[in-house]
Amino acid sequence: MTEQEGAEATPSKVETEYTIGQDNIQPKIGPFGLDIHNPVFLISGLTVVIFVFFSLALPDAAGAAFGWLRPAITTNFDWFFLLGGNIFVLVCVGIVLSPLGKVRIGGLDAKPDYSYPEWFAMLFAAGMGIGLMFFGVSEPISHFSSSVAGNAGAPDSWAPLAGAAGNAADAERLAMAATIFHWGLHPWAIYAVVALSLALFSYNKGLPLSMRSIFYPIFKEKVWGWTGHVIDTLAVFATLFGLATSLGLGAEQANAGLNFLFGIPVGNASKVVLISAITVVALISVMAGIDKGVKRLSQLNIGLAALLLLFIIIVGPTVAIFTGFFRNLASYAQYLPALSNPFGRADANFSQGWTSFYWAWWISWSPFVGMFIARVSRGRTVREFIVCVLLIPSVVSVLWMTTFGGTALGMLNEGYQAVADASLELKLFSMLANLPLAAITSFVGIVLVIVFFVTSSDSGSLVIDTITAGGKIDAPVSQRVFWVTFEGAVAIALLLGGGLGALQAAAVSTGLPFAVVLVIGCYALIKGLMDEPRAPKKSA
Repeated sequence: MTEQEGAEATPSKVETEYTIGQDNIQPKIGPFGLDIHNPVFLISGLTVVIFVFFSLALPDAAGAAFGWLRPAITTNFDWFFLLGGNIFVLVCVGIVLSPLGKVRIGGLDAKPDYSYPEWFAMLFAAGMGIGLMFFGVSEPISHFSSSVAGNAGAPDSWAPLAGAAGNAADAERLAMAATIFHWGLHPWAIYAVVALSLALFSYNKGLPLSMRSIFYPIFKEKVWGWTGHVIDTLAVFATLFGLATSLGLGAEQANAGLNFLFGIPVGNASKVVLISAITVVALISVMAGIDKGVKRLSQLNIGLAALLLLFIIIVGPTVAIFTGFFRNLASYAQYLPALSNPFGRADANFSQGWTSFYWAWWISWSPFVGMFIARVSRGRTVREFIVCVLLIPSVVSVLWMTTFGGTALGMLNEGYQAVADASLELKLFSMLANLPLAAITSFVGIVLVIVFFVTSSDSGSLVIDTITAGGKIDAPVSQRVFWVTFEGAVAIALLLGGGLGALQAAAVSTGLPFAVVLVIGCYALIKGLMDEPRAPKKSA
């Protein structure tokens, strides 16, 4: 379709075509004021109840099942996760470079609902929060010590990454490149594809803000029947278990930090209390809505995170951090082809143990983060949207990993072995302990984990609420309360049923089928964009 032909398609004609039949999914008010979207709400809710009961009633059996599940999926489908990640990046780049980038979310005359600072704060806090706190120090140290660079000289090492063998500087660059790979373009491309698809089909086509709407160009009226029910139900499961994984990581780190500072015991009892208490705070936030609750918490997150980041830059190895930022970007570009290659890999510890889990985790988060970003992105052009969602959070992630991970690696090279010996959840606090004002910064770190924890929970519950209410963004408060409570219950059940391994297994198991859904969705997105009017070229 030419640009002129696209401009002739009126929004009313497109909206009429796309909205026929959607009355079939309109929710009905049920008991306790719940906006019952039958059958997605009922299937999702009942399945979660059964899952929680099984995990709590039979923890040994649940632990054994989860222990088998993650390696089974990451070993057999690592190539698919990596290939899917590459597809999402290429789709985003292709759209930015094509005339499709001129399409405006919400129509030609739409204006942004939020300023740039507000927009960046909300999308970043929702998309990466707890993970950056948990892995900012632990992942570079782990890659340097064992997973990639540490094994680069082993007999079975993978040739494209073997250059770091025997050279600490090269091993450090490889470790940082591998870390940035997991927090850079690929995860944000996953989020961008889902967010752009939801925004386009909701704000431009007039469809409900639900995952099924993306697939209208492929399945037509079937999206209002069981085909759509299956897609939305998968989205609910992916979101719920992706969030539970993050909440579990947050509880692990917060518990470790409280033990480090105040001697509070580390164990399931403490983690359950933490999850329960934070779920209550999330309930208060989600009842307040996006503008009063989620937005304010996101701004608090960004402010505290920026202060902690700035503090480490100032009191830490300032020059090394700034030079390392550009060196790490160059290393990321250098190793990106090898790290993203889906075939012929011989670095199973990294590609299956780390990358497959990460891609499944990001994919399971994508309905949650994508829908949240879509809701706050009306008025942006597609090109502006993709460039900002891909590049700005990726650059901030590079700066964060360079500051935290690079500082920790510098300490390790200077003989501070404690940062390497600490458990994953304690590595951040071990690094901060070797800097001035350790007690204060460690406490700020715990607060950040908790606030990110709350932001993820309340944002995710709003998204699940929207999906199970047939795309409505103003479902009853009682339904938001229901899903926030269930998120906490799932996180507790997974922790008690198998710990961190169970959390990661749950994310991987829901990420795999949803990865298939998203790859198909890329075609629907491009087809939907081609039908949209685009801003005419300015005359000379």
